[in-house]
Amino acid sequence: MHEHSAHAEHVYSCTQRDSAAASSSIVASWRRCIAMHQLVPEEAREPFRLTEREFNDAREQSDNLIANSADELDRLFSVAGKAGCCLLLTDRNGIALERRGAAGDDKHFRELGLWTGSVWTEASIGTNGIGTALADERAVAIFRDQHFLSSNIDLSCTTAPIRDHRGQLTAALDISTCRDDVNEMTLSMLSQMVRDAAMRIEINLFRSAFAGARFLMVPSGANPAAALLAVDRHDLVLGATRAARVALKLDDKSIAAGIPATDALHETNRAQDEDLVEAERSALRRALSRSSGNVSQAAIALGISRATLHRKMKRLNLH
Repeated sequence: MHEHSAHAEHVYSCTQRDSAAASSSIVASWRRCIAMHQLVPEEAREPFRLTEREFNDAREQSDNLIANSADELDRLFSVAGKAGCCLLLTDRNGIALERRGAAGDDKHFRELGLWTGSVWTEASIGTNGIGTALADERAVAIFRDQHFLSSNIDLSCTTAPIRDHRGQLTAALDISTCRDDVNEMTLSMLSQMVRDAAMRIEINLFRSAFAGARFLMVPSGANPAAALLAVDRHDLVLGATRAARVALKLDDKSIAAGIPATDALHETNRAQDEDLVEAERSALRRALSRSSGNVSQAAIALGISRATLHRKMKRLNLH
């Protein structure tokens, strides 16, 4: 109890000071908990829990997210689960939709509220990985006494937000542990694991939203694997991940207008007539390739006569 009282005093002290340390993102979250959510650090409370009907409705609304996350959750748990960690996947409202945990740890994690149907927002349970990551829209790690509530200071968690195919915040992925031997270095490694898994889920969501499209990787210094464009057969951009939107300065309006991928990527533009010639040359090459070089079959596939195809091949210097 003395430890809890000391933590509460520390929270009050930091939120009242106007120093560099007190302006950190953790203290900013503590201040939100006091000012916006009317919480007190010495209070012992569990996160809000949904009714069974509310939980089923939440899962139904996020069925695509759950389907595109399952493999990544299993893969991440196969590594992190051996270290006594619990995994939660929440929606944008902090509702825990999916969970992975070892059976031997279930009782303890359930008592803490690390269970499906729980709501891990700052309003519900104070500063925590999921709630603070959703509030700040960025990956965070909350180490023990960085939690707002004194009852959570034995918990360490790291969370990464997940964005949908339009780059909008849609979910969060969290790893939590109560192990005494977890230090900040261990939490840093877990943070990288959860960020990588969240990125792969984002890519799954993006590919699912634009099934049948062609995907282009955008040169991006930060994380090129996450910067993708979805392009149709006319080379028009259908969609872009958040990383691609930031790298190329794209938004919903420019994408809806039908921007060509070459323009979005700032590639060197050829004259329009050269573009048309190259498009025709490419079409003939594809037809000839599919027919294994048989000109008659290629002409039939293109809907032109054999003589016309020969003339086009000669004009475009195709042999």
